[in-house]
Amino acid sequence: MALLQPILTIGHSRHSLPRFIALLETARTTSVADVRSAPVSRFSPHFNKRALAVSLDARGIAYVFLGNELGGRPQQQELFTGGVANYEKMAAAPSFQSGLDQLMLGAEDYRIAVMCSEADPLDCHRCLLVGRALAGAGVEVGHILASGAVMSHSEAEERLLHLADLAEPGLLLPSRAMRLAEAYRCRCSEVAYARPAEPSASRGGTRRRD
Repeated sequence: MALLQPILTIGHSRHSLPRFIALLETARTTSVADVRSAPVSRFSPHFNKRALAVSLDARGIAYVFLGNELGGRPQQQELFTGGVANYEKMAAAPSFQSGLDQLMLGAEDYRIAVMCSEADPLDCHRCLLVGRALAGAGVEVGHILASGAVMSHSEAEERLLHLADLAEPGLLLPSRAMRLAEAYRCRCSEVAYARPAEPSASRGGTRRRD
């Protein structure tokens, strides 16, 4: 499929609504794909699903919710490993592939920003799961940062290698592909959604809003 537009990602963080829209418009975004499993913000209600859709529409930016297909909190037990969402398993799920197809189809007509909550793309499944899958499919992916700069996915992967201390070849992981795969696994295990150990527990299940 030939794409007319790259696909971007953005984290709403605790931006004001005017700042968030300015970031989108500076990046020439024409559509936002919301990939939050829970499309609400306790601290910034202007990012709640309905309110955000209305605000974006007023600026001529389309909104679509894909949190069921591309969210970071899977409902299926088999997509967890040790209580933590397993991004590699999730990427192979039919529902995820369907959501990815919708993004790529939409990118023929829109300049899409995939939106979640975390400020840093390396803290969020929009980069570690969705962005990785898109890049693997040959899509040009960029990440809108809080500064307004756009970081390419290849640049994000270089950061990832350095964070995992895997920038240089090693005896056990000589190739870049092997080191990058390990870096993804390490980072995903740190930031992916984790189910609480018991219903009353707050640890783990609330550490990520994905």
